[in-house]
Amino acid sequence: MSAHGATSEKTSMFAQPKAVYAVAFACVVSFMGIGLVDPILPALSSQLDASPSQVTLLFTSYLVVTAVAMLGTNWVSSRIGAKKTLITGLAIIVVFAALAGLSDSVGGIVGFRAGWGLGNALFIATSLAVIVASASGGFAGAIVLYEAALGLGIAAGPLVGGLLGSVSWRGPFFGVSALMAIALVATVVLLDPTPTPARPTPLSAPLKALRHRGLLTMAITALLYNWGFFTMLGYAPFPMELSAIQLGFVFFGWGLLVALFSVAGAPRLQARFGTARSLYGALTFFAVLLLLIALFTDTRWVLIASVVAAGIPIGINNTLTTQAVMLVSPVERPVASAAYGFVRFLGGGLAPFVAGKLVDAFDIHVPFFVGAATVLAAVAVLSTGHRMLARADAGLDEDGHPVGAADEVAGEVADEFGGAPAAIDGEVEAELTHRR
Repeated sequence: MSAHGATSEKTSMFAQPKAVYAVAFACVVSFMGIGLVDPILPALSSQLDASPSQVTLLFTSYLVVTAVAMLGTNWVSSRIGAKKTLITGLAIIVVFAALAGLSDSVGGIVGFRAGWGLGNALFIATSLAVIVASASGGFAGAIVLYEAALGLGIAAGPLVGGLLGSVSWRGPFFGVSALMAIALVATVVLLDPTPTPARPTPLSAPLKALRHRGLLTMAITALLYNWGFFTMLGYAPFPMELSAIQLGFVFFGWGLLVALFSVAGAPRLQARFGTARSLYGALTFFAVLLLLIALFTDTRWVLIASVVAAGIPIGINNTLTTQAVMLVSPVERPVASAAYGFVRFLGGGLAPFVAGKLVDAFDIHVPFFVGAATVLAAVAVLSTGHRMLARADAGLDEDGHPVGAADEVAGEVADEFGGAPAAIDGEVEAELTHRR
């Protein structure tokens, strides 16, 4: 393991086959979808005569379907193989993104975003595994390339959405469909067939995994955090009263900080303060920013500065929470990630819907107050697992046994914001070592 890792470190991340770049390109476009629709939310509301609460259902349908579909991604990929799963997910995104652009009603767009969520779940379930399996320029380089695609997609999504949205609100949807179609063709042509796993994964495996206290603690923490996150992402654009391109630049700044602190900031904080304390700090900082948004919703510069600054704690939290999930879970890592993704995406999906009801019943300030409260609640839930996280930092599982051995690392379903770099399928690594 160590010898292979040392060899991989010396190899440039750019020395990869064309298939790796094809999937990495698709990853960029997929991650763009996180903030792509943000700049066009006000335009959709005004041009389609829809209330903000109706428009933010674009997040709800997309994320709830993604959450539920995560429960079945391992079942599918373990039966048809990674390449076919990847292609199926890409094809679904191409079709439903185009249908969303052709729709003339908010209801239609919301429905087609749900289909998009299904494709997204299948794609993110296999993208990292396919990149690793296809890599020949070093595993470490493949992971760095994946993380680079993640960061580029998160940062570029709002900017591309703003640029295309300034022409028409349909532009971002057609843009994603076209780019994903290119990625689909490239994947079909360049990616070699992938073998079907020897042991199919039961459909019930992710739900059964949630019986484990450590995994459930991290999942509930992520649900509460995502409640605040997607409240901000779904409703902050409306009181800003900016054009699509202006909103694109605001969330581009946010995305840059997410990418920077996901890749560079989180590991440094973790090394200095440990996972638990770093997460306490990041979540508390985010709760304070949400409170500022709630108090100064009508003060544009405070609102914009708070949203952009939120990229810092969001980047830290995304990386460290995912890594913690992978370390504390005794089940296979694809199963653990699917279970975790199911719970956390539910929080992200339901938050915009509830926020809309709160705005209709009270005012625009209330959802952000609720979001701040849920993020603080996430700190409280996380604190119940403090010892668990300390053991994880020490390389021990919940029972005090060493983790990280080659035969214990069973792979991972990368979540929408990336995954733990240490999570690599043992069989894939063995295959890569054999090639060399």
